[in-house]
Amino acid sequence: MNANKALWEKGDFTRLAATIRDSGEELVDTLGIREGMDVLDLGCGDGTTALPEAERGANVLGVDIASNLVAAGRARAAAAGLDNVRFQEGDASDLRDLADESFDLVVSIFGAMFAPRPVDVAREMVRVTRPAGRIVMGNWIPGDPTLVAQILKISASYTPPPPEGFVSPVTWGIRQEVEKRFAAASVDPFAIDCQRATYTFRYPGPPEDFVALFRNYYGPTMNAFEAATANGQEDELLAELNQLFIEQNKGGAARTEIPATYLKVTVQL
Repeated sequence: MNANKALWEKGDFTRLAATIRDSGEELVDTLGIREGMDVLDLGCGDGTTALPEAERGANVLGVDIASNLVAAGRARAAAAGLDNVRFQEGDASDLRDLADESFDLVVSIFGAMFAPRPVDVAREMVRVTRPAGRIVMGNWIPGDPTLVAQILKISASYTPPPPEGFVSPVTWGIRQEVEKRFAAASVDPFAIDCQRATYTFRYPGPPEDFVALFRNYYGPTMNAFEAATANGQEDELLAELNQLFIEQNKGGAARTEIPATYLKVTVQL
C-alpha cells in the first residue's frame, strides 16, 4: 500500500475542507482564471479550488491520490452542474498519464507538498505546464506559529520517527528548498515568487469541537491519537490541541475562526 494514499484515505478530509471553502474561493480570485484556460488542480481533495476554477470558466482536471476524495469531488461537481471539471486518481510525483505541456496553469494548495519525492513533484509540475504558463502552490511553513504548522508539529511529537529518507512536507514552505527543487526542473530562481498568505478555517462551533473534527477525520492527527493512545498520552495530546485551538481562535466561545499562514509560491514559466 502506498503510505501517502493510505494516509489521505484514512479519514474524511471533506469534513475539514468544508471549513476552508471561503478561503479557496478567495485564492482562486487571485489566479487570473480566463474562460477556456486549461487548469490542473493537483492534490485537489474534493475540489475546494477546482470547483471555483471551473465556475470561472476554466477546463479543470483535479488529481488526487485518495480515491474517496476523487469520488467526493465528482459528486460535488455533479451537484453544482459543472461539466468542465473532472477528477481522477493520481500521484503528484508521477503524472505519467498526463502529456507534456497540457496545462496553462497548475495549482496545488496543500496537496502536492505531501507527496513523496519533492524533486520529482517539481519536475512533473513543470513538465505538464505549457511554455509561458504558471504553477501556483500553497505550502504550510515549518515552525510557523499559526494553526496547521503547529498541528503537524504537535502530531509529529507523538508519532514514531519517520522512515529513513523521509522528507518533511513542510520543507515546501522554505523558499530555498522551493528554488532548489524547481532548479532541478531547469527553472530560474528569478521566475519564482514566494509570498506569505493566509487561509482561514471557519467552523460553526467551539474550538474543542473543531479539534474533534481533526481527531476523527484528518489523517496526520488520527495517526497521532492512535500512537498517543497506545502510549497512554491521549489526554496529553488532546489538551495540547485544545489549548492551541482556543488560543488561536478569533471567533469567540461559540464559533471558531482561525487564520493560518502559508507560503504562496508562483512559478512563471
